[in-house]
Amino acid sequence: MRSVRRCKAEEIQVGTMADTDSTSSAADADEDPGRESAAASATEDGLGESLDTEALRKQVEEKYDFDDFGPADMAEMTAEEWDVAFDDESWITGEELLDRVARDLRNRVANRDVFARVERHREPPRVLAYSDEGYAIVYPDGSVEGEGTVLRDVKPTIALASMDSYEVPEAVPDNPLPDPEAVAEGGGELGNWMLQVIAGAQLLAGIVLLIGGMLAVAGVLGGPGTNIVALFVAGIAFIGIALILFFTVANARLSDKFRAEEYRDRLRAVGLEDGERPDFVPELDTQNGRDHTESDETDEVGV
Repeated sequence: MRSVRRCKAEEIQVGTMADTDSTSSAADADEDPGRESAAASATEDGLGESLDTEALRKQVEEKYDFDDFGPADMAEMTAEEWDVAFDDESWITGEELLDRVARDLRNRVANRDVFARVERHREPPRVLAYSDEGYAIVYPDGSVEGEGTVLRDVKPTIALASMDSYEVPEAVPDNPLPDPEAVAEGGGELGNWMLQVIAGAQLLAGIVLLIGGMLAVAGVLGGPGTNIVALFVAGIAFIGIALILFFTVANARLSDKFRAEEYRDRLRAVGLEDGERPDFVPELDTQNGRDHTESDETDEVGV
């Protein structure tokens, strides 16, 4: 939040300017009567704007819980609320911001919240995140450009990482994405085996009931009160349940295989095998159009 000291400094500055304007206006009142009224009007406008800002700041403090401030709150905030809620000097920028963004993104990739390859570049200072469906380039001032789902995932990470109160994980692997050949085809084999055991028991029970029904029809088993129809119905039902369970297991294994192969293809597409980036990812160059614009505006060469 903007500090109280800074707010008081602004009010003192406005008051000092008002006193100076009033003194000057009194001295020159005989020469230019319109100057006094213009100075008074400007002073009133400045004080009114300061009071409006302070009132809005109090509303923001009551509306949002900054101890538990997250992406949902960011999306809800208006531009005016952002201006009064955060002091420009309180934002983390530069190399520290890029380091925090890179670590937080890699942590999210490791937790499977985001799929992207994250690169931290020192010259020029950038964070590049890309997948087979998009990319994002983060600059030291917190600005970002890109396209696709990666850009959507990176934006809230930048906002959070720029806050000093947000804790970024420290111990994060440089490359959290696995090697394509190391991707397993499924982790639910225990469940599949249990379903197969149950299906086998159901199938065996169904076959026994059908055999019992046939023996009852032949007069080998049972007597006059034997319900032969119930034996056949129960046997068919048990066999049907067993077939459904076997089909479920086969479908699960086939789905796991397809998902694993799709994941391997995505890993290969981001260059984990050959080291090549997708064609749509731009090269990081200090002489690109963005840096030319910045150097023209600031009289500085490079970033």
